[in-house]
Amino acid sequence: MEEQKVKIILSGGGTGGHIYPAVAVAQALEARLGKKAELLFVGAEGKMEMEKIPALGYRIVGLPIAGIQRKLSLANLAVPFKTMRSLHMAKRTLREFKADMAIGFGGYASGPVLKAAQQLGIPTVIQEQNSFAGVTNRLLAKRARKICTAYPAMERFFPADKIVLTGNPLRGNFGGAVDHAEALAYFGLSPDKPVMLIVGGSLGSRTMNEVMKHNLDSIVSKGALQVIWQNGKYYDAEMRRFVENRSTEGIWRGAFIDRMDLAYEAATVVVSRSGACSVSELCLVGKPTLFVPSPNVAEDHQTHNAMALVEKGAAVMVRDAEAVERVVPVVEELVADPERLARLSAEIRRMATPNAAADVADEALKLINK
Repeated sequence: MEEQKVKIILSGGGTGGHIYPAVAVAQALEARLGKKAELLFVGAEGKMEMEKIPALGYRIVGLPIAGIQRKLSLANLAVPFKTMRSLHMAKRTLREFKADMAIGFGGYASGPVLKAAQQLGIPTVIQEQNSFAGVTNRLLAKRARKICTAYPAMERFFPADKIVLTGNPLRGNFGGAVDHAEALAYFGLSPDKPVMLIVGGSLGSRTMNEVMKHNLDSIVSKGALQVIWQNGKYYDAEMRRFVENRSTEGIWRGAFIDRMDLAYEAATVVVSRSGACSVSELCLVGKPTLFVPSPNVAEDHQTHNAMALVEKGAAVMVRDAEAVERVVPVVEELVADPERLARLSAEIRRMATPNAAADVADEALKLINK
């Protein structure tokens, strides 16, 4: 007799910050259920999940959902119709798949998927990655069975009896043992000087690159600080031209960093945006961090994420508008103060949640087993 499948829909996308937590939980569900697991992802047509999820070996269904554009656009007139069509398609998908559970991770598609599931009486779980909850999740929370959060004190957004503090699920091995000398050698750096790792995500960050353009010559001439500079795919040609006729001694620059584990190990201080997954990674690796929140995100999530750590003495923050002038001087102050570095490292590590994916999976399975 064939073993009965446990059928779970996972929905999240638009950015890696929504996609990869969903994938991490999918992997945790498979580890728990083995061959009993039958998983289906639901994403938004034209968004990155429609490419990334199948590449990882999972099935995905696309909805025509789209968000309101900030600039006045004719496309905004179609949003209500796309939302209604997406809700209808989500209901059909849930029925045809015979879903036992739906888990939402944020992004355009998770709204109609969770709303449709709630209307059909299918248990739903929300995984909220940020310290300031988004509008959609706040609306969906009323009928969700469980809300898995990455930060404490989320009762101001969600019913307290539904909240479980799990942290953000991450894919990959962060915080594992890596040889420090090997990490420095990988980037061609010296063991005698501190290292600033400055990262702007896979596409890159204009602000982070402007920090390096403004400060590169000074960093090289002083010779006191080394840099691992990830400039992102979008800015790579421009930054390559910028460094062409300059000395870059003690500077590693590239579009991508294939071995982030080695980059984190080599770093004395990390300069990073404060997206939810970046913050969670940095907590796991326990590195002193200077956050430069992106101002271009909904509801200023990144500033809220960074401040949740700053207020606990677990990180330092510089606002985007001040970054070009202030980032390098702040890093220089930090590397000159070993005691402060040690405190920052200890406090950020205290906020790590290494079992987040398994914990979210367990919360979902408890609801199915009831």
